[in-house]
Amino acid sequence: MAKQKHLKGMTWSDPRGYDPLVAASVAFSTDHPDVDITWDKRSLQEFESTPVEDLARRYDLIIIDHPHVGAIVEKNCLLPLDQFAAQDALTRLSAETIGKSYQSYFYQGHQWALPVDAACQVQAIRPDLLPAPVTQFEYVLGEAKYGRVVWPLRAPHILMSFFTLMANCGAPFPITAQTPINQKAAFEVIGAMKALYDLIDPTCLEMDPIAALDTLSEGNCFSLCPFVYLYAPYGRAEYRKHRVAFHDMPSFGASGPLGSALGGTGLAVSAHTSYPDLCAEFALWVASADIQRGLYAKHNGQPGNAVAWGDPSVNQPVGNAYNNTRMTHEAAWLRPRHAGYMGFQEQGSEILLDTIRRKTHVDTAISTLQKCFDESFSQ
Repeated sequence: MAKQKHLKGMTWSDPRGYDPLVAASVAFSTDHPDVDITWDKRSLQEFESTPVEDLARRYDLIIIDHPHVGAIVEKNCLLPLDQFAAQDALTRLSAETIGKSYQSYFYQGHQWALPVDAACQVQAIRPDLLPAPVTQFEYVLGEAKYGRVVWPLRAPHILMSFFTLMANCGAPFPITAQTPINQKAAFEVIGAMKALYDLIDPTCLEMDPIAALDTLSEGNCFSLCPFVYLYAPYGRAEYRKHRVAFHDMPSFGASGPLGSALGGTGLAVSAHTSYPDLCAEFALWVASADIQRGLYAKHNGQPGNAVAWGDPSVNQPVGNAYNNTRMTHEAAWLRPRHAGYMGFQEQGSEILLDTIRRKTHVDTAISTLQKCFDESFSQ
């Protein structure tokens, strides 16, 4: 009898991040009776900030956020999956992935994770309170004047909205050092963010996307969340008190939903695992089209695979969330991923929070963002 192989995984605590991986692990063990995989979970805030190298010492499999890849490469804590997976399987997966999700985990010549979940900033509405999605930022302000808008501003999500609006107006934030921020665009974007902030409840400062969507779905005060990462399970009829509908993001400067800050998650393998080939096999299996559009989607998962996104049986239970936001996802903007970026993400969020609360002048905020971003390349 083969020796039992025990693998440990770390994900994040929302049902979207936990339920599909547990279900996938049970199914994988059915075909691999000598393997069992157990999952721990951390909060969304910890997911966005905990250094991956700390987790890699304790877990075989780790769900990561793509902006961590620069630090991951520097710390040498994850395995390059292209050295453990067949190239034809990776090529197929790359072709099947929504937008830049697969590309987001490719860095310095290697693939550090496989996309199992795709997301970017879209708009969420209460279809019973708002009959159609808004298409322009000016209409967001119109809803906000009546107190109907909720907007997650807790770090790093205020920075993500800034990134989204900058890219949408044709002036994406730099991704390399010593590249100047477009000051005219940044001034306009921060001005628009301040105008929206002045019209919303200050409690939004403490909200992440989950809190904002809970607020949108539970009561009858709010009808619109204009920039929030897609959480497709909220589109299910019984997931919360009221169903949330997701649509392409409203445009600020472009003639369409271009430049939304890419999110989502990837499944990575620790450099410390005793079972690298087995972990790589599991990661490829979870990211595959059949698992993503079947078991994964049925257990509150939000697929990263385009085959799943185009499947009517995946779309129908979540109110067509994938079809309704696909254009935004395909045109999403890829964040910086260098080793010092995560520190800047925290700093940049605080700078913007002080600015919309009028503690810092816009000109000062832009110059400080530039300084902190350039310095992040030497950290």
